[in-house]
Amino acid sequence: MSEENGVYLFCCIQATDDKDFGEIEFEGESRQIFTIPYKDAAMVAVEAPVKIYPPKKEYVLAHQRVISSVMEKEATVVPISFGNVFKSKEDAQVLLENLYPQLEKLFPEVRNKIEVGLKVIGKQEWLEETIQQNDAIMKKKRKTAGQSEAAGYFDRIQLGEMAQKFFTRLKQEVESDIHSPLAEHAVSAKTNETLGEKMLLNGAYLINRSEEEAFDQVVNELHDKWQDKVDFKYTGPWPAYNFINIQLKVEEPT
Repeated sequence: MSEENGVYLFCCIQATDDKDFGEIEFEGESRQIFTIPYKDAAMVAVEAPVKIYPPKKEYVLAHQRVISSVMEKEATVVPISFGNVFKSKEDAQVLLENLYPQLEKLFPEVRNKIEVGLKVIGKQEWLEETIQQNDAIMKKKRKTAGQSEAAGYFDRIQLGEMAQKFFTRLKQEVESDIHSPLAEHAVSAKTNETLGEKMLLNGAYLINRSEEEAFDQVVNELHDKWQDKVDFKYTGPWPAYNFINIQLKVEEPT
């Protein structure tokens, strides 16, 4: 039995007429990208099977490719989170009508703006050198090294707590010296949760398209200052994922 086709959503744009965004390879087929309009807003979508879409690489990349393509042609793009599929164009139209009051407020806020991301990863050699300069941690480490598992239980807990505080201080230093200057050059900025001890910053920045080159220059200057200690992972441009919170009700397949 073949799957019923519905409407998979990528993003919203500010537009009053139909837009041509070409085709996308999705679910093993080349599918036409189309828009569903309401007033001066429109959903960007494709016809696709109504089902749960797992965050597999092929799906996520297809989702991102469509939004990136739209961003090249449109000044105002409001992203829709991955995996939202509705049973029909009519259902998507109802959703758009319900979202329209939010979109009216969002469109001016994101017009001609992009999001860029910066992850700062501590280099292993620098992290080891820095922690070895901490006398209290090294003293506690030497003490636990010669103890049995039972005898050194509480010392090891204390060592873990000291290491956690050490990395927290490093993250605070990076936030002060890297994130804060970038935030001053952004329309809006935020820090997200870091993954693992080596990641010292996971920042997101909303900037004007016209100021992207100037912002890149600030990133480059900070990288030059910190390059012996950390690696930069600078990504974008993206739509304002971290600065928009639209929750959609996902249609479950029946």
